Amino acid sequence: MQRIGITEILLILLIVLLLFGGRKIPELMRGLGKGIKEFKDASKGDDKKTAETEKTVTDTEPTKK
Repeated sequence: MQRIGITEILLILLIVLLLFGGRKIPELMRGLGKGIKEFKDASKGDDKKTAETEKTVTDTEPTKK
């Protein structure tokens, strides 16, 4: 099994840059970072943060009549 070299990494980065453009990449990375952070928080079982989030969602939902 071969390892990925620097040439392959640069080629992949060039293709990503061409596909998404310079302005869109920071937004994509920011979204990816937020997703990873939320995943880590959820996998830790951070009950306090989960309870706060559920309370906020419950408070902002419209009541059904």
